[in-house]
Amino acid sequence: MSQSPLPSTLNSVFDAPLKDQYDPVHLTSDNIVPILELPLAKKLLGREASDSNAIAKVASDETSYTAFVADQARAALQSSPDGLTSEQTKSQILHIGLAALFAFLQSNVTGPPLEFSSSDIVFPTALRTDIATIRTVRNKIIRDWSVDGEAAYKLTPNPELFSVAKGLLTGAELDGSIAAKTARMRVNFLHQKMLSEVTSTLQDAIYKDTEQLAKAGLNTEEQSRYLLERAIIHTHHGSDGKARADIDEASKIRNFEFALTGQMGKRTKFQERDTSQLVILAKSADVTPDSTNASGPKKLNLDDDTLLEAISFADKKSGTVQDDLSPALQSVDPNDQPILNPVDSAILLAMASAITNTAPENGLTREETQPYATRVLEGGSSNWQIYTEALLLRSRVEGYRARTVERAVLQMQALVDQVLADTATNDSAAQQPSSDPTTFLPRPEKDESAPAASRLEYIWIMNFSTRWKLEAELAKRWVELGGLRTALEIYERLQMWAEAALCYAATEREEKGKSMVRRQLYEAKGQDENDDNELFEGPERSPLPADAPRLFCILGDIDRDEKMYERAWEVSNQRYSRAQRSLARHYLALKPPALEKAEEAYSKSLQINRLNHSSWFAYGCVQLELQKWEDAAASFTRCVQLDDTDGEAYSNLAAAIMHQPEPEPTTEVTIDESTGEEIKLEADPHKRKREALAALQRAAQLKNTDARIWDNVLTVAASIPPPSTPFRDVITAQKKVIEILGAKKGEKCIDGPILVMLVDVLVTAFDYESLYVQSDSGPVFRSGTIPGQILSLIDDSVVPLITHSASLWLLVSRVEMFRNRPSRALEVQEKAWRAAVAACAQGAFQMGDEKPWLEVVRATERLVREGYARYGPMDKEGQEEGADGETEMVARDWRFKARSAIRGIMGKGKDFWEDSEGWTRLKELQGEVTGN
Repeated sequence: MSQSPLPSTLNSVFDAPLKDQYDPVHLTSDNIVPILELPLAKKLLGREASDSNAIAKVASDETSYTAFVADQARAALQSSPDGLTSEQTKSQILHIGLAALFAFLQSNVTGPPLEFSSSDIVFPTALRTDIATIRTVRNKIIRDWSVDGEAAYKLTPNPELFSVAKGLLTGAELDGSIAAKTARMRVNFLHQKMLSEVTSTLQDAIYKDTEQLAKAGLNTEEQSRYLLERAIIHTHHGSDGKARADIDEASKIRNFEFALTGQMGKRTKFQERDTSQLVILAKSADVTPDSTNASGPKKLNLDDDTLLEAISFADKKSGTVQDDLSPALQSVDPNDQPILNPVDSAILLAMASAITNTAPENGLTREETQPYATRVLEGGSSNWQIYTEALLLRSRVEGYRARTVERAVLQMQALVDQVLADTATNDSAAQQPSSDPTTFLPRPEKDESAPAASRLEYIWIMNFSTRWKLEAELAKRWVELGGLRTALEIYERLQMWAEAALCYAATEREEKGKSMVRRQLYEAKGQDENDDNELFEGPERSPLPADAPRLFCILGDIDRDEKMYERAWEVSNQRYSRAQRSLARHYLALKPPALEKAEEAYSKSLQINRLNHSSWFAYGCVQLELQKWEDAAASFTRCVQLDDTDGEAYSNLAAAIMHQPEPEPTTEVTIDESTGEEIKLEADPHKRKREALAALQRAAQLKNTDARIWDNVLTVAASIPPPSTPFRDVITAQKKVIEILGAKKGEKCIDGPILVMLVDVLVTAFDYESLYVQSDSGPVFRSGTIPGQILSLIDDSVVPLITHSASLWLLVSRVEMFRNRPSRALEVQEKAWRAAVAACAQGAFQMGDEKPWLEVVRATERLVREGYARYGPMDKEGQEEGADGETEMVARDWRFKARSAIRGIMGKGKDFWEDSEGWTRLKELQGEVTGN
């Protein structure tokens, strides 16, 4: 049988070989329908009479349409129908799947509206006999998209298009060409984005293909696009650090230069002086010829009475706040930046998404993010969809500022209206209302808009949202602004009952929310389901909705009922990980917490979703509470493998390691290859502490201003005894603790015992003179050595903080003698004595408390014997011997000073302590000074 001729519009589509192409097909709306009308397509979609039995099974709900299409494709690959070669069959299957995928994206993400009815072009006659049949089949298709208990949006328009793409591109077992792997990765990622939460099953499949594509030998342009696409995948799965690394690499490959920097300028209309303003300076290495005509939806003006529409930057001669820019960026005028290549614009948007992924409400993050959107918008974009994404990003950022929140909501409303209008369908069996949509702004004329091919060209390198998720995001924004009624109208129109219930619960109308959820899960007890007083306490509905696990969990959240979480777990066939996470949190909230049950619940959750970072963290914390140190260490190790930027996880990992016993002492014997002699290596007796210290150092690097983590670094490092003590880590940690807490806690943030250890090492293991080396200009102090760092710590950090601590002054006195500075040592001894007397004065001299009195006596004895008697007769430092052979003493009158100190204390304590033990000791001390 000869191959059927292809329509002329498809000649160019099938010309290019598929083996070595990363992005092989650029379809237009003109050739999507012809591809779906190919003889092979009719066979795959079940539109031939010979497939009536299999189609009957789909109609009777015995099998899914997606599985049917996949089975048909596998059969076609084995038999090569219609005279097609094996390669031609694979190529056509791939193109049919991509045509369906692009049509689905056009009808759910980008627009413009499809010019054909997807049900007519896809379904065989038996599946579209009437509207009810089409809706039944579509409902079954969407239910089959559920993965690990996570359901897709139940009113997804034109689901049969994605069903065909899924069946052909992931289920047909195409060969391992780059094109096939790319298509499979994209379909699975789109599937992931359509579910309510990330699932481990799809995540594993997606990353399996990304790993294979990373080794595929792509050319420069393909590699940059691949890295950017992988960054979007990383961002969706919460791996922001990996995303930014890929974005940086893609920028280097493309020679695209951009920088977040400061430029002098004015932000308000009444600003008289220029101040530093954040701005993204960016310049593409090349701009494609079609990049000069900017297009996109309408951008709303700010129209504020204070803020300027855009920052007015000063002349470039005023200079930048950051002057380490490349020559190319230094030449860019921030008031008139050049248009960017569309891929480079997508890089900026991807970077902004990676920044805001974890904390979009954070003020500092927003200030850093907005310039990315502004650069894409003000520099102009050559692509409709990229411009749309930039407007969305700006709306998300501006929604948290009082002066921009109005534009943010109106802009988002306009964009949502535009997307709804552009993705509207005339399909009478559509799941959603299909009346002519209204728009906040006038719709652009056809020649002002963009065709589907242009909108879809860069779709995979953008963090796009489906039409229903955009509407839900708009509803959430209305809730934040207090527009509850508007938000509920959106949720109820979209039949997003879970979101509507949470909206009610957040406004203290829990009963209304609970009733809304129960309506989806249970039958009415009375006869009238529309009765406002109906509580829906009848039996469970059959079948339950696809999102039943989530709805049961929401009931559990509202009622704090663990049975609802257990039911969610059951109806998902033990695949809905959120049910176990919620159950674990429920157990932790009990008084006292049921830690063992919480641990078991987290364990079950992680068996389903092994890549959930927050669950691993919580699991490890529970294990710490249960003192399961090895298990906790394993959990936090997994945690930091998933997110290498989690400082808290590294800190907890260190705690788990520290509680594990040190390994038994062993001796390892190795052979010296050069001599053949045996070498015995003793095992490190402090291995656990060093491992914990390494984890804490990483935590401190990530959370550099967390005094608790630095204090842990200090403690662990100091716990390793000399000579193995990592003194540099001890010194650095103590400096950081002082830097962070010094202004608030003063000398209390100094760890006295550890400082004593450092001073002991300093004065016993080193000679001060050895810290100097000779240079042409004379002796130079070696400040980078361990003793030099200890001295720097004491001089620069410790001494400025000491106010009331006698013990710290005494340590400083030891250090001064180490430096051969006896006069300074005596001065510090006097400060220590005054601090001790001041600390004990009230108890010793006013309240008659013997303990502080004896402490004053001891301090006075120390001052006289270790201070005046020791240092007073010494030669004062920094002087040369006089002509008469004499030098000046530190304190020639040290005896007088000593007597004065003793008399002062005795005078203050006479009323309470005359003839006491302390008084006797002072009399003896007085005799030592006078020689009597």
